[in-house]
Amino acid sequence: MEWSERIGRRIKLRDLHILLAVVQCKSMAKAAEHLSVSKPVVSKVIADLEHVLGVRVLERDRHGAEPTIYGAALLKRGIAAFDELREGVKDIEFLIDPKAGDVRIGCNLFLATSFVSAVVDRLSLRFPRIVFHVVARPAEMLHHELSERKVDFLIARRPEAFADERSAFERLFGDKFVVMAGVQNPWIGRRHIEIADLMNEAWVLPPPVGVGVGSVFLKAFRDRGFDYPCTTVFSDSPHVRMSLLETGRFLSIFSESALRFPSERPGVRILPAELPLARVPVGVVTLKNRTLSPVARLFIEYAREVAKPLAKRK
Repeated sequence: MEWSERIGRRIKLRDLHILLAVVQCKSMAKAAEHLSVSKPVVSKVIADLEHVLGVRVLERDRHGAEPTIYGAALLKRGIAAFDELREGVKDIEFLIDPKAGDVRIGCNLFLATSFVSAVVDRLSLRFPRIVFHVVARPAEMLHHELSERKVDFLIARRPEAFADERSAFERLFGDKFVVMAGVQNPWIGRRHIEIADLMNEAWVLPPPVGVGVGSVFLKAFRDRGFDYPCTTVFSDSPHVRMSLLETGRFLSIFSESALRFPSERPGVRILPAELPLARVPVGVVTLKNRTLSPVARLFIEYAREVAKPLAKRK
């Protein structure tokens, strides 16, 4: 396939944009409405693409439009091209004004409210014109957000969950799960506590089902020969759990970094009750073949600095 004959002159970015819209809307009519163009325009673009490439890019039936294997291959590269162009525009904007720009960070809800918030706070103080898009999603959705280039990078735990030939993981620090209580809790001040002594206390914990952190906690207790503790409140929200901890009536489990980020929490303390859980690596997940914008690289640089106190712990 010659560039001048089939690509440079005959396949335009607008054509790929229209093809992507049809696939996302699953209909030429809906894509035309979404793009504010006529349906014949969309039909002609798809027909011209198929003529130039010599293959069908869409399968059309009464259920809508789906990409063929050829259309999916074209879109995979097309999305990457759109992303590189967007990053090129960001590079130019950064060269014009190195203190401004956008960065999109993918992370789970807990890291969004702790470590990521600490990095955002420090970076925004020095560069107030940077715009941060913190995309908090369940861990199982983050890989898709990254591979679809909807975020610049991830701040994530469990690098094995994102391990494939397309991604790279840079460890920032190791995080440890600990039992916490409010400073008014009667267990505060003990030098050593057995997990068995806490099982019938009032706990606020994530549900022990699915693939969330609650299932990790359940395994930790079962490794000690126990079932899940007597939980008064089930919640995935770290805000809810931390708020109830501060009343002094409840116990919960958080990562050690929760006491440090985004700032010190004087209302809670770590109890000396060991959980059979190793430190979990937290780091940056990036796509290997993707060029990050200057603002994204600046965020990662600041993330390394913020992580240094915990990175030194073994």
